This record gives sequence, C-alpha cells and structure tokens, in this order.
Amino acid sequence: MIIYLLLADGFEESEAIVPADLLMRAGADVKLVSISESLAVKGAHNITINANILIDEVSKDDMGCLILPGGSEGTRRLGESIKVKTLIEAAVSKGVYIGAICAAPSILGKMNLLDGRRAACYPSFQNELSHSIITGKKIEHDDIFITAEGMGVSFEFGYKLIELLYGSGMTEKVKNAVRAESKTE
Repeated sequence: MIIYLLLADGFEESEAIVPADLLMRAGADVKLVSISESLAVKGAHNITINANILIDEVSKDDMGCLILPGGSEGTRRLGESIKVKTLIEAAVSKGVYIGAICAAPSILGKMNLLDGRRAACYPSFQNELSHSIITGKKIEHDDIFITAEGMGVSFEFGYKLIELLYGSGMTEKVKNAVRAESKTE
C-alpha cells in the first residue's frame, strides 16, 4: 500500500510535509508526487521540494491513500489537472482514503464527492462545498474522506490519517515520538 501525496507548484509546504513525515514515522510508504514534468515543486512560500515520482508513475493498483495539500495556487493547479481528477476517481472507486486540507477540499467539492457529507476546509473556500455539511470542526472524517481547515491542524490531520490507516495505538506511538500530547501522558 502506497500513500500518494500530490504536489503542484504553489502547494502549502506544512500541509504536505507534516502529514508525510508523520505517516512515514508510522511506517507508511509515502510517495511525494509531482503533477508537472519536473520532480522539483515550488511551494507557496518559495520552498522547493523534490518529489519522489511524477504523476504518470503512480500505480492505481498500489494506492492505499491519496492526499491533497492546500495552498491557493497549488489547489488551483491540482484541480485543473485531468490526471489528478483521474486519480481521485480511482481512489473513490477503490474505496481508499482521500485526505484534503485547507483549500484542497474544494477540488472534491467541485467533483461533487462531498455532497451530503461532513467536511472542513479553509473558510474562503467553503462556497465550493455548498452541498456539504460544514460543521465548524477543524477536521472531519466522513466515509473515505478526511478534510481539514488548514495549516494550523496539519499535525492533527496527519494523526487522523495514521489512526484510520494504522490504528489508534500507532497514532499514540507517533505522538509520543514527536513529543506531542497523547492519551497515555
């Protein structure tokens, strides 16, 4: 099972790196995926990250989770990509978890995948989730969709993904390893 985290120029760096790091600490095989022709992807704050693979190298058969970080420009680019939409549709078809944070839930909203579902996203993008149930919570999990408001909950977003993929015991181990508050303290 591979966790694919999609990157487009303009992505919010923390919303990508924090969940990726936490998932790797849980033992996940995380691949940072560039949706452009280059492995180098420039974040919203001019931090360049080298992806592991290009989008054409993603194996739908091995996909265990798909993650979409936010950032206005990164989200716009992800949402305009036919290849990204095809991967999202494949993830939905397979029933694998899809995590989206900040502006990125708007992509799922525009695809009508969050209709009637509880969801969270950055407030200025909530209009793209007009058929969703916006509860006001920072993170929402409804069926295969995990959505979050923004960078400030990047750790909690990562922990929620770990919990769903590997269980609460692993979540507590990772929290302890990074010195976060945990239920066992």
